[in-house]
Amino acid sequence: MRFPKTANVYCPRCDTYTEHSVTMYHHGKRRTLAEGQRRYERKLKGYGSSRKPKQKRFAKLTKKITVKMTCRRCGYVLHRTLGRLKKVELV
Repeated sequence: MRFPKTANVYCPRCDTYTEHSVTMYHHGKRRTLAEGQRRYERKLKGYGSSRKPKQKRFAKLTKKITVKMTCRRCGYVLHRTLGRLKKVELV
């Protein structure tokens, strides 16, 4: 899917339709000192099995694509999910 690098989208902070710059959303690095991550690693330690079952069959072939829209006027950031797509190109 071809998606524009700039889009005219509603900005809740400006309360009008303004031009937004569009980039691909990439999740950040996991925090190793977060409580949930420490609990998960503690559970994986030792002779016990994995905490969650290993997935045998993969039904989903693609990931859901999220784009990050930044308002050019005020800098407010919106996230929009485009859905399941094999290839996304910003033009």
